[in-house]
Amino acid sequence: MRIEDEDGVRTITFDRPNVMNAMNLEVAQELAEAVAEADPVEHDAVVITGDDPAFSAGGDIMAMKEREEGPREAYERVAETFNRAAAEMLNCDVPIVAKVNGDCVGAGLALVAAADFAYTVPDATFSCAFIRVGLIPDTAATFTLPRLVGLRTAKRLTFTGEFFDGAEAAEMDLVNEAVPEEDLDEAVDEIVGKLSRRPTRTIGMTKQAMHENLDNDWRKALDYENMVQVQAYMSDEHEEGVDAFLEGRDAEWD
Repeated sequence: MRIEDEDGVRTITFDRPNVMNAMNLEVAQELAEAVAEADPVEHDAVVITGDDPAFSAGGDIMAMKEREEGPREAYERVAETFNRAAAEMLNCDVPIVAKVNGDCVGAGLALVAAADFAYTVPDATFSCAFIRVGLIPDTAATFTLPRLVGLRTAKRLTFTGEFFDGAEAAEMDLVNEAVPEEDLDEAVDEIVGKLSRRPTRTIGMTKQAMHENLDNDWRKALDYENMVQVQAYMSDEHEEGVDAFLEGRDAEWD
């Protein structure tokens, strides 16, 4: 895995092209740590992508074959690797963009679902392939997929493990857009540019309020929204935003 910080953007690249960027435990842990270290003071966005020709083929099947463990060890392994990576992504105060440059299967698809934005090439192959090896979806897919694509579509994808392409992924809202391969970098750069012109800490507060309120009734949702809005009202970002508006200039966020 490669981690590069440049111009306020942290780019995380899966770097196992010989196995279609399949993730073993070490890679999942590295991903979790790289996301956890993203800081809204230093970073405007995190971009996750793969070294060509794939985004990620998901979990490393060979590593699964060689694994010997009991139920407790299995629980701790999943919790501290793939599911920790998803938790860090869902909890990250810096917005995360998935740049799907190629095939995206299993845990790879789940990471895309956990991202805040996702762009893909039309001919990338997607599959929620856990069922094909006798597993339920993990990496938070049982939480994210039904909320993104709807319950029945999520059941179809996870029960069958069917394959579909990037254009279909866009149609079902798994990704924001499918763009030609030569335009993928530009599409990701465009959304990252928009994010960089907004206050990152406020984006993080918005993200956390949305995630917290996914399962709240409207009364609890409003109460939580009130609480987070108070934090926003007290922030330097709000003060700068108001001053910039009244002075007729662009805001200058830290």
